[in-house]
Order: sequence, then structure tokens, then C-alpha cells
Amino acid sequence: MRNLERKITYFVLFVYICGCSSFKESCRGFLGVSTKVLEDERKNAVSEEFDCLRPQCYELVKKALSDHQTYIYYEDKSKNTLALYVSEEDTTPVGIFFKDTARGKTQVEISSPSTYAKELIAKIIFADLKKYCNSR
Repeated sequence: MRNLERKITYFVLFVYICGCSSFKESCRGFLGVSTKVLEDERKNAVSEEFDCLRPQCYELVKKALSDHQTYIYYEDKSKNTLALYVSEEDTTPVGIFFKDTARGKTQVEISSPSTYAKELIAKIIFADLKKYCNSR
């Protein structure tokens, strides 16, 4: 009988964790590293185009973020994505997405459910990128 109770408990726990979304996204949400809200907010992203290649933009953005003591909690170079918290104390999520344009430039999109966080990170990043990328 205990074995049956254990199986039922595991099944209920599994269904609870999975919910309506995928298992992988559920686990990421449970661990606090989900990027779904950032991807959903991408339609409202602040974006700008810069005259440098995507790998260079990516590294310049990471340097600017480390200089301002943000906390990067997710990084995927293959998806050209960074996800971060504004600081270790302020865990407002912000997503940064990099996209190559047809003109050989890089479009940088910054999304967040918080307008303040999105604009703060955009100000920091765009200032550095303008200084290094558009001064050719």
C-alpha cells in the first residue's frame, strides 16, 4: 500500500510541476531562471541598431553589465540571449536579445516586464555600444 501512495504522490507532484507549460520551462521557472516572461515582453522591447558584428556587441554588452554589477542568470550564445537581474538585490528580470540585420549591423533588443528596469539597462548598454560600435 505504501508503494501505491508513493507513486500517487510522485504523480501529483509531477503534474503540479508541469502545469500547462512544458516540463523544461516549468523546471526553469521553479529554479528561478525562466526567460519566458522576457520572451513574451519582447514585443514591447526597447531596441537600437549598432554598427558592429553580433559577437562584438555581445561581449561589449557583457562587459558593460559586469561594470554595473548586474547579475546574469542565463546566457545562451546560440540563441543570442542574455537574461539578468538589475542587481543582486533587485531581481527584476531583463532580457537582451541580439539579432543580425541585413545591413551587416546588430540589433539589440531589451525586454522586461518593468519599464524602469528595461530603460535603465538600455541606457547603460546603448551608451557603451554607441561609444565603441558607432565610432568607426
